Amino acid sequence: MAMTKFRPCIDLHDGKVKQIVGGSLNDCGPGPEENFVSGQDADWFAQKFRKDALSGGHVIMLGSGNEEAARRALAEWPGGLQVGGGITLANAAAWLEAGASHVIVTSWLFDDEGRFLPERLRALSREIGAERIVVDLSSRRRAGGWTVAMNRWQILTDLEITTQLLDRLAGDCAEFLVHAADVEGKCEGIDAELVELLGSWGGRPMTYAGGVANMKDLQLVEESSGGRVDVTVGSALDLFGGGGVAYDQLLSWNAGERE
Repeated sequence: MAMTKFRPCIDLHDGKVKQIVGGSLNDCGPGPEENFVSGQDADWFAQKFRKDALSGGHVIMLGSGNEEAARRALAEWPGGLQVGGGITLANAAAWLEAGASHVIVTSWLFDDEGRFLPERLRALSREIGAERIVVDLSSRRRAGGWTVAMNRWQILTDLEITTQLLDRLAGDCAEFLVHAADVEGKCEGIDAELVELLGSWGGRPMTYAGGVANMKDLQLVEESSGGRVDVTVGSALDLFGGGGVAYDQLLSWNAGERE
């Protein structure tokens, strides 16, 4: 039977490791709502995850000013972390050379109005290989389903998350990453219906992010997806100032110890 694994994350904003309420990111008005700002740099977290063999995690650059911190993290664990945020055809190969195992791509796959440009994904796949691409289908819940959101989850696109969409994109990527932006950073529970939809497909490795409050939520991800969807934990994790999940619990979870 498949088993849900915990995958680590390093979210960067203004060069610092932070946990942010997903729906609060914007390009105008007040800054985002921050749950946590770490006193440790990104490379400290990368070193820790490497020591504990937590592969397949992701470094996400939320806006500009994060490139140096991301490069330091990747240098600490070449081949152990994925990187996303501002990835395009022009810079993808350089990020792989900097040590990323995969590049995570979202906004560049759309035009400014949110219309999907499939030729861009195909071009990226030809350039670096589908096996090095993670497609981020971060979403906002809408009536009847979920709409992919881009530009730090501010702009809704013309893509709805369905198994047909996953089939359509699977040939040009190795994995999917799905942030449930409406619950991201709130520690109020996962979007179990979205996880169930993702798990019903199972055609590529997939990681879900958003809303994990405690270890019961990891169990719910495993149950809802049949163990076919991995999960990341942000604001609830003690490493990021949270009180709901202990890092050592996640290491035990990945070792197969289920309560």
